[in-house]
This record gives sequence, C-alpha cells and structure tokens, in this order.
Amino acid sequence: MIKYALRRVLLTIPTLFAIVTIVFLVVRVIPGDPAVAALGDYASKQAVDALREKMGLNDPLGVQYLRFLGDLVRGDLGKSMITGQPVREQVLYVLPYSLELAVFAVVVGMAFGIPLGVYTAVKRNAAVDHLGRVFSLTGLSVPAFYLGILMMLLFAIKLRVLPATGGGDLGDWEDNLRHLILPGVTLGLIMTASVTRLTRSAMLNVLNEDYIRTARSKGLAQRVVIFRHALRSALVPVLSVIGIWIIGVIGSSVTTEMVFVRPGLGKMLVGAILQRDYTTLQSIMVVYATMVAGVNLLTDITYGLADPRVRY
Repeated sequence: MIKYALRRVLLTIPTLFAIVTIVFLVVRVIPGDPAVAALGDYASKQAVDALREKMGLNDPLGVQYLRFLGDLVRGDLGKSMITGQPVREQVLYVLPYSLELAVFAVVVGMAFGIPLGVYTAVKRNAAVDHLGRVFSLTGLSVPAFYLGILMMLLFAIKLRVLPATGGGDLGDWEDNLRHLILPGVTLGLIMTASVTRLTRSAMLNVLNEDYIRTARSKGLAQRVVIFRHALRSALVPVLSVIGIWIIGVIGSSVTTEMVFVRPGLGKMLVGAILQRDYTTLQSIMVVYATMVAGVNLLTDITYGLADPRVRY
C-alpha cells in the first residue's frame, strides 16, 4: 500500500506542475492590460508603462514564468493589483471558510447518500425505492443557488432559526456552525442525491454476483452479506463520484458563497474577475488547482484501501 501511495504522489507532482503552467498561460492571454486594469482606462501612457515595468510585464514570457515558479516555491502569491495587499494573507483568511463548507457538504452527502442508496437497493421496487429515485432525480435537477434561496427563505426568514448570510466567527464554533449549516446542507443535499443514485446502481450490480449468492447460501446474516461483502465492492465507483463531487463542491461553492454572502475562495474569485485583478485571479486558480490535485490523490489512495485489486 505504501508503494502504491508513493507512486500516486509522484504522478501528482508533474500533473500539478502542468496545471500551474496552464494557469500562468491562461491569465497571460486574457484580453486587457493588467496595468490599465489597475490604473483605470483614463491613466496616462507614462503611468501605464511605469506600472508595467514595475510589475515585470515587459520582461520576456520565460523570465516571467521562472519568476512565477520561484514565487510559488517560496509561498509568495504576489500582491493584489487593486488593494496592494499580499494575496497570500487574503487567501489564508478565506480558505478556512471554503474548506469547512466543502468538508461539511461532503460529510452530509456521504452520511445520507450511502445508507439511502444501500437501503433502496435492498428494497428494490418497493415504495421506499421509488421515493429514493424521485429524491435523487429532484436533487440532481435543482441548481445549488436556487435550493440555497429556498433554504434561506424557510429557515432564515420564515422560521428565523438560522442566520441567512455571513460566515460567522471562526473563533466561536457555535456561531460559525450556525452560519455553516444552511450553505453546507444546500450543497450536501445535492451531493446526497448523486451519491444515493450511484450507490443504488452499484449495489444492484453487486447483489447479483455469484459470491453474494454463495455468502447467502452459507447462511450468513443479511447484515453481514450487505455490509461486509456487497458494500465494500460497491464502494469503488461510489468513491470515484465522491472524489468528483468534492471537486464539484469546491467549484459550486462560488455561487453558494455569493448567495449566502459568505467569505471564501469562490467569492474572492468573482471579485478578482470583476475588478480585473489578474494577480489575485492567478493565485486563486493555483490554489484551486492544488486543492483539486490533492483531492484526486486522496481519492486514488482511498481506491487502494477499498479494493486491494486497484493497487496492482
């Protein structure tokens, strides 16, 4: 298992390097001049030229790229073109809000999606199975921002039991949790629908295998057959979707953070785009790329834990 995990780590390094390179090139081909974006459309040519020289934009692309890699190695994400503040400090401030939202949504999706998928597969074609399929289809069809607005309307405005906006105080766990529940459950319910649907399909395929019939013929309890034999084999495709959905949650958190006026990387990314803050935009995209590469690595390692055949 250690050799398998080490191989996956070594493969992740060139992948991350390629993504960082693509981010660097994409930001450079975006229409518009970063110096003009920082100074405004009515800035003089002398001021624009001076700022371009200060930002190193007049250097050859290769020199800019090497400087960019060197800064990343040192953990320097540059300074915002709008505020002049270090981007690293801004990212470190909002990153915990994005991470806790993603983790909360994934926990909700797994905690409800896997058991519900297993139960509907065991009760195939029963009333609970039909209800589960309706729930899955509905959850996959409702956009996150629309569900978030409905949740806000019900629990924040009508019932007044949870705050509608904000991220809460990270130093106060109770206040932070109250602000986390609505956006976290919004993303978690959508993930639950997807996990439920795939878990049901995977379980139905596994329950028809010969080794499941053999286990039942030996007189094993239904609980042992389902959870010890069937579910472990069905977890491999489920884990793949969970990995994809973690990435999706990180991406869809943009709209959720905007709806709930919640600090996070998504909201920071939208602000950088609107303000044409190319330095901040580039840094956030690198952070997103690193998070995605990390999630893919953890997913691959989890494959090996769930199914030993994957290691070979």
